Amino acid sequence: MKKESPKKDAPKSAPIIIQMMIYAVILYVSQIISQSVPKSFPLPTPVIGLVLLYLLLTFHIVKLEWVDSFASVLIDLIGFLFVPSGIALAANLDIMQHEGIKLVLVIIIATIVLLVVTAYTTRFLLGIQHKMTKK
Repeated sequence: MKKESPKKDAPKSAPIIIQMMIYAVILYVSQIISQSVPKSFPLPTPVIGLVLLYLLLTFHIVKLEWVDSFASVLIDLIGFLFVPSGIALAANLDIMQHEGIKLVLVIIIATIVLLVVTAYTTRFLLGIQHKMTKK
């Protein structure tokens, strides 16, 4: 039997340290952008980082293989990363006891509004795309 040689076209993953450095640079740039935005319009650093990463991947400045492995590691750790939020919530349990029903109602209403807006936005954009493909 013949051994199969590895595909030459297969994308090669970057070393994990390089992937970590890519994420660190993105977070650093995001922090600078976040601090330069006026305080009246706060933009969270992680949101800016996600947008930057999306743009870098979309415009092929960063290849998916360069960040894929470390992203998987971060996804595996996501539950652990929410521990500080859970502790902060437990520390402010008295607020939850007094305002719990209001918070739950706000979360439910916000979720419904988000789903409706997303549905109509998607319908609108698909309609535009359909019209453009007809021409």
